[in-house]
Amino acid sequence: MLRVGINGFGTIGKRVADAVRAQPDMRVAGVAKRSPNYEAEVALDRGYALYSAADDGATPFEDAGLPVEGGVHDLVVESDIVVDATPSGVGAQNKGIYEAHDTPAIFQGGEDADVAEVSFNARANYDDAIGADFVRVVSCNTTGLSRLLAPLKENYGVENVRVTLVRRGGDPSDTGRGPINDTLPDPIAIPSHHGPDVQTVFPDVRITTMGLKVPSTLMHTHSLNVTLESEPDVDEVRDLFADESRLFLLPERLGIDGAGKLKEYTSDAGRPRGDVWENCIWDESLTMDGADLYLFQAIHQEADVVPENVDAVRAIADAATKEESVERTNEALGVGSGLTDHAVDHADPISDAASDD
Repeated sequence: MLRVGINGFGTIGKRVADAVRAQPDMRVAGVAKRSPNYEAEVALDRGYALYSAADDGATPFEDAGLPVEGGVHDLVVESDIVVDATPSGVGAQNKGIYEAHDTPAIFQGGEDADVAEVSFNARANYDDAIGADFVRVVSCNTTGLSRLLAPLKENYGVENVRVTLVRRGGDPSDTGRGPINDTLPDPIAIPSHHGPDVQTVFPDVRITTMGLKVPSTLMHTHSLNVTLESEPDVDEVRDLFADESRLFLLPERLGIDGAGKLKEYTSDAGRPRGDVWENCIWDESLTMDGADLYLFQAIHQEADVVPENVDAVRAIADAATKEESVERTNEALGVGSGLTDHAVDHADPISDAASDD
């Protein structure tokens, strides 16, 4: 049983903790928080051992009446592997703690790629992370793009990728970013950082990305044009995607024409927090024009990296093959098995998640 510590219990950390708890071969060693806010109370309500990452130790938690087990160093000692889900830039600062205790760690996509030996996506390069000391799970957008490009690259070859990313302005709890009433090229310079980040997973893929930021907290939406090295017909591509457990083809008959309805759908289907762990590709958008594939997909920025963090734990521990880990993670969370059992035309049904990104 792998003991996994979660340093940071915010948007990603709390979801990773719940996902780890759902796994048959892992347990949560504890979670660390900097402040005794509502998320710290949620951690205790869920039965997680709480550790203080505050500069002044346990004092603010004690003042708030919240019991803590110790500091971050204590959590690292109690853990076989730590998932660092702290804000961007903080993970790199924490690396010295993990090195001091000889404890492997997983960082998030907000950190620079050089923080770790491997920029990780389970579908694309699981084996590269086996036995590594430090792994970086790439960002939500890079995760979504990597999942999509991996089967295309393996089956047809990829000559060129062009992506426009329409990105939410902030997560639902990011009140400091709003209210917003604008549409921003972000960045105005081309490419956005997403293309180079994809190249940390696929160094030989030619990709150009452009980004827009919009006043939404729901999901990111990608517009893709992928020039392939061969010319499959659209039904071949559809069948290829349908075989990928973390790609979900949205049937036209559902009438889901945007991220708002998609989030409503996943909430109604009983997903914890309404989370969408899979890429959601609009089936009717799939178009082939010669060697050019076009499509739209939605990426849930709060959730799609969660199964990747779980798989990264097993890779570091060399506890399972890629296929074994992905299957185990998917089964424990309900990834790739039905939002509703009868809703899917071309993908496998998606069942309710057994546990909570």
